[in-house]
Amino acid sequence: MNSKPTLSPTTETTARARLADLSSGELRARLKRGELVLRSGPIRMAIRCARDDVATALWRLYAEYPVEAPGGFADFHVHLRGTDLLRRWIKPQIIFEHDGHAPFLALPQPQAFALLEWGMNWCIANYCHQYLMAHAAVVEKNGFAAILPAPPGSGKSTLCAALVHRGWRLLSDEMTLIDPASCNILGLARPINLKNASIDIMRSYAPDAIFGPVVPDTKKGTVAHLRAPSESVRRVDETARPRWIVFPKYEAGSAPVLTPMAKHEAFLQLAENAFNYAALGRQGFEVLGEVIDMSDCLSFRYSQLDDAIAIFDELAARASAASELAVEADMA
Repeated sequence: MNSKPTLSPTTETTARARLADLSSGELRARLKRGELVLRSGPIRMAIRCARDDVATALWRLYAEYPVEAPGGFADFHVHLRGTDLLRRWIKPQIIFEHDGHAPFLALPQPQAFALLEWGMNWCIANYCHQYLMAHAAVVEKNGFAAILPAPPGSGKSTLCAALVHRGWRLLSDEMTLIDPASCNILGLARPINLKNASIDIMRSYAPDAIFGPVVPDTKKGTVAHLRAPSESVRRVDETARPRWIVFPKYEAGSAPVLTPMAKHEAFLQLAENAFNYAALGRQGFEVLGEVIDMSDCLSFRYSQLDDAIAIFDELAARASAASELAVEADMA
């Protein structure tokens, strides 16, 4: 039956404490002890850090996310700490550890929160092989998900941020998690990572949006994280069905152009953007093939965010109308 996809929770929905329910003192105490277990979608992160700036950024960007009770289960245990004693006073640095292992070089201390975000992404990409994972944003409207894979500089995150501030739901900015059993997409709804000019663009486009610290001089330039909309966080356990795979490309001054893409070409490009396609072997091939089969594959060139929003809204409206017609035909 070709019916409108049903959004379903990935886990049982129960009343949980939120990070905002903790006092400032309790938040900092849990962080120092490594007992802040933060949940985003199906992932639980136990975070240890003694830095007040990290605590402030977490409160600002993750206030509405559930937290587990101290000692609760965590998929990952991560630690942000300073380096040696000399570095405490001369160009102090911060290092990210996962289970006592440091996968990255130390960075300047002002980059601590950005390093935490990058480190959490690294944990998911390297260990969550129960999902097929792609380096792609994913947003949802009317039950239909649009996957936006793209290389750096394509405008993916800016487009994603604009969409979720104009009625689309954020599932993820950095990675798409696909359940191999159902091909449904799971949400993380973590903050959106913006870089360089995109920061000011989104400040203007969404004046009420909440940003974390702006950090210059990183390996990616100036970065800042944009808080996920409350509705996206509240509905993070609702999965969505793939409907479009759109490869966006920002080109200054260009008119918006949406072009159909051959499915075999989209398959190859999405496989190249997948973190664990090869590791999953045959399962990865079959799951990716199913996602491609159920999706319209498109390339999209744009320069103005309002034009892009209008085109994505039209895609959603057409998909909803087609779904309703299919339901009526099945019931006839």
